[in-house]
Amino acid sequence: QLQASGGGLVQPGGSLRLSCVASRFSLDEHGIIWFRQAPGKEREGVSCIDRHGSAWHADFVKGRFTISRDSAKHMVYLQLSDLKPEDTAVYYCATDRVFGIDTARNMARRRASEFELWGQGTLVTVSS
Repeated sequence: QLQASGGGLVQPGGSLRLSCVASRFSLDEHGIIWFRQAPGKEREGVSCIDRHGSAWHADFVKGRFTISRDSAKHMVYLQLSDLKPEDTAVYYCATDRVFGIDTARNMARRRASEFELWGQGTLVTVSS
């Protein structure tokens, strides 16, 4: 029901746009959150857009990443800019049928393990 794509290899300072297609439910009813997981690290929240279109970004990506959506296409985008080697990770989109209706800030407070629906992940590698 969620499918992420758009990852790849990029040099430091470069950009990528990740996409998440949310089939079978409306983005006007459920928010989407992006997590990432680097090797040997826990999954962490990156950015979230709620059903009202309001966004939340983790402090470590503010000013560099932008989340947006196209509800008609069931698409959520994560624009990654000014990428750094420490951004290297598998990026996942996720939501939940119950608290996916909450605000972006509240969704971002939840642990990754609480989210029910996940995309398969897309690898972003930042390296020269």
